Order: sequence, then C-alpha cells, then structure tokens
Amino acid sequence: MTTAAHRIEELILQTDASGAPVRLEYVRGHTRWEASPSSRHQKMLQRIERSVRPSFDGETGCSCSTLVDVLIRFPDPDGSFKRPDLSIFCTEPPDSDEALEVLPVAVVEILSPGYEDKDLGPDGAPFYLAHGVVDVVVVDPRTGVVFHFQRDRSPVTLQAPVTLDLTCGCSLDVP
Repeated sequence: MTTAAHRIEELILQTDASGAPVRLEYVRGHTRWEASPSSRHQKMLQRIERSVRPSFDGETGCSCSTLVDVLIRFPDPDGSFKRPDLSIFCTEPPDSDEALEVLPVAVVEILSPGYEDKDLGPDGAPFYLAHGVVDVVVVDPRTGVVFHFQRDRSPVTLQAPVTLDLTCGCSLDVP
C-alpha cells in the first residue's frame, strides 16, 4: 500500500475510533463524509442481513458470509476505501483491525436522504461493478424501490417486498 493510501486509511480508522457520528470513505481521489445512518436505514439493513442465505436452486459453495459497514480497500490507482452497508462474501473474510483487501461478491446499500448520489451515482453501483463485485442491490426504504445491478446485465428496478437470487448463489429478502 502506498504511503498516501496508508495515511488515508489511518484517518478513516481514527475517525471511526473517535466515536464521531460520521462515516468516511475515500473514492477515486475524493473524500466523502456521511452522517451516521438513521433508524429507518439501520432497521432495513438488519432485516436484509438476517435474510441472507444460500439459494436452494444450485450448489455454488458460497457460504454467504456477511459484514455490515466494514471498511474495504479497493484495488485501484487512487487507493479507494469504501464501506458498503452490507457486504456478502463466499468465504468468511479474515479478522482484521484494518481495511479488508478481500472484495465482496455482492453489496447492499440502503439509500439515505441527501446521499442518493453516493449509492446510485458513479461512485456507487458502477464503481463496485467495475472492481469485480458481481451483484449490487440498492434499496430505498421510504419507497420500497429496489435496484439490482449485475455485471454484464441491464439494471432491474423492483418493488419490495421481493426475494433476490444473487449470482454467487445467495438469496436475500427485501421486506
């Protein structure tokens, strides 16, 4: 990791440790601060995380391990750091006190008012897909609209409640 990327990671981890009610990401050379999520956001995230399970229609060998709000270092020239609301991994990620360098196979983002561009703009689903995440699900908990982005496929817009079967062999429910 470059010295600049190491300093950025240290700043993010220090912000987390301070207990400040903000989350910090660094994407494509730009810092993004976000207020801590609301109760609506957190409740929707918990419901979705609890529903993640292996699909029954295929044997993919994916364990469907989940982590909430984990810092992930993405392999790009700018040393981007993002913290998806929910990351899904096929193999349980290692224990770490630093940013993970293991990429999730799927990501779920919950929209918060004023931060829609973070999850739907170029640094949201397109960023994840460009870096190898296979499925990106973005949920608007106020309207029930669910966006499902997949590599090499057109995005799909659905209405909750809905069950999604992900490419990796996991399923999840959006209530």
